[in-house]
Amino acid sequence: MKKIAILGATGSIGNSTIDVIRKNPDYFDPALFSAHANIESLVKLGKEYPKARLALTGKAKHVPVDIRWTGREGLLRALEECARSGVDIAVNGIAGADGLEPSLAALDAGMNLALANKETIVMAGEIVSMKAREKNACIIPVDSEHSAIFQLLRAHGTENLASIILTASGGPFRTLPLEQLARVKPHDALAHPTWNMGVKISIDSASMANKGLEVIEAVKLFDVPPSKVKVVVHPQSIVHSMICFLDGSVYAQLSKPDMRHPIQDALFFPGKGTVSFDTLDFTSLTIGFEAPDEKRFPLLPLAYYAAKAGSLYPVAYNAANEEAVSLFLEEKIGFLDIARIVEIVLQQDWTGIVTLDAVWEADKKARACVYRC
Repeated sequence: MKKIAILGATGSIGNSTIDVIRKNPDYFDPALFSAHANIESLVKLGKEYPKARLALTGKAKHVPVDIRWTGREGLLRALEECARSGVDIAVNGIAGADGLEPSLAALDAGMNLALANKETIVMAGEIVSMKAREKNACIIPVDSEHSAIFQLLRAHGTENLASIILTASGGPFRTLPLEQLARVKPHDALAHPTWNMGVKISIDSASMANKGLEVIEAVKLFDVPPSKVKVVVHPQSIVHSMICFLDGSVYAQLSKPDMRHPIQDALFFPGKGTVSFDTLDFTSLTIGFEAPDEKRFPLLPLAYYAAKAGSLYPVAYNAANEEAVSLFLEEKIGFLDIARIVEIVLQQDWTGIVTLDAVWEADKKARACVYRC
């Protein structure tokens, strides 16, 4: 049985991961669950899997005795202990920049990393990839798009690769008249048409910042130039991504929009699971594609700008977007202000050598810039 650490266990990725484990009880043994604030759900998981360690990263007035590890340092210590007990793989479903340090800690402990936290690669892909090579560990993407590319490249290779094609649903505002975008509220942006996701990623999907982050992630994860990463809008979310070769042939990965598919693929890597989470009926399937509207979704071209600029520009893009999304959720700014703020922050100079200290310094500086916009 594989021993598994699940970081962000009470979020959408964590819940899907636990469902995969429940459906494959003979294959996986949870060794650690972490949560930020949902103490009740964390304690329930501890009762279901009494051998698993419990870690709470957020602040709480009263922490149950079941939860032995608390705070950021507590989670890192729990991961160190997991390494000593032979944990095989960590699933990182933590949202935002907070996921970077646990990703590095898991790799440093020699675990394979099933990565749903795209910020890990966006902010410090060079550092994280080097750590994985140093520890002979694998980074297995869990985002449905990058999971699809990962599988397709394993099957077909990278020789003569012309482009990677990421699909985007277009979110809830794909057809909304442009003049109405300024008036949308957080509850409108959270109403994703095909995926059930966390709050922050749902807002990012509505603004297409999520796809922008995925462009940067693909560049770093698969070591390709930004010019080789394309985006097409695919509202049905059935085709999760494609690869195109120089001879014009295209290979795609298809499945229903259910995160349990890529999570199961990551947990069974390098093998393949057998539990089915609902299959496609091709006799009733209609799919379509369209070009992304860059006027409607300016955060997408801004992501390409950051990817091409390299250095610490992706860090600034991510940090500015995270802060702007928080302000939007608090209804302190409008939806269109998110892109406006990110653009202003990217106009600063973000050149520099990518070290971990430089990453955190740029992250801090970019967040401070948001409040001067």
